[in-house]
Amino acid sequence: MAKLGKRTTAAREAFAGKENLTVEEAVTLIKANANAKFDETIEIAMALGVDPRHADQMVRGVIGLPNGTGKTVRVAVFARGPKAEEAQAAGADIVGAEDLMESIQGGTIDFDRCIATPDMMPIVGRLGKVLGPRNLMPNPKVGTVTMDVAQAVKDSKGGQVQFKAEKAGVVHAGVGKASFDEAKLVENIRAFIGAVAAAKPSGSKGTYMKKIALSSTMGPGVTVDVNNAVES
Repeated sequence: MAKLGKRTTAAREAFAGKENLTVEEAVTLIKANANAKFDETIEIAMALGVDPRHADQMVRGVIGLPNGTGKTVRVAVFARGPKAEEAQAAGADIVGAEDLMESIQGGTIDFDRCIATPDMMPIVGRLGKVLGPRNLMPNPKVGTVTMDVAQAVKDSKGGQVQFKAEKAGVVHAGVGKASFDEAKLVENIRAFIGAVAAAKPSGSKGTYMKKIALSSTMGPGVTVDVNNAVES
């Protein structure tokens, strides 16, 4: 077995025996041990009591984090004519139509968010098998199929986070950077949890939020007390 480094060993010792913390306690612990040579992302993972294979138990949505994500988001937009110009003016990184489709089909996916005008969906639909598994498929439910491409681009670059339950009923996302003030991270985390709570589907039975954990990119995870986490 490989020998653990000093940083990893110290982090594990700091986290040992700690669980079901308040959001504030968890953030303090994680920030104190986020010692990588880059600005680590603070990540949240939520285990929900849903089975996303059933339509009435799917959990998905979007939330504009009050303090942003600290991440540079690359945005691609499917649009033509004036709408393409609007997207470019708003700061979209890639704008196109058939040419963008062909680029993606060829394996080039240099973006984190994909937006499309409604008339582009017949083209975008051909990319379902490529964009779908990466959670990049434009969807009107989260505002990425829209005629207001300028606002969608601004929202995407301004700290908006999409979430979707995976097969095991887990939702995860980045909610800020280790360099953020603790208060800003706590605010972001509670806003994200609130959005997931509000997205509770009609088919959810029993306990909806089963477990919540926080971690940094390179650090251990710690569980958060669910009751504390959902407090307003």
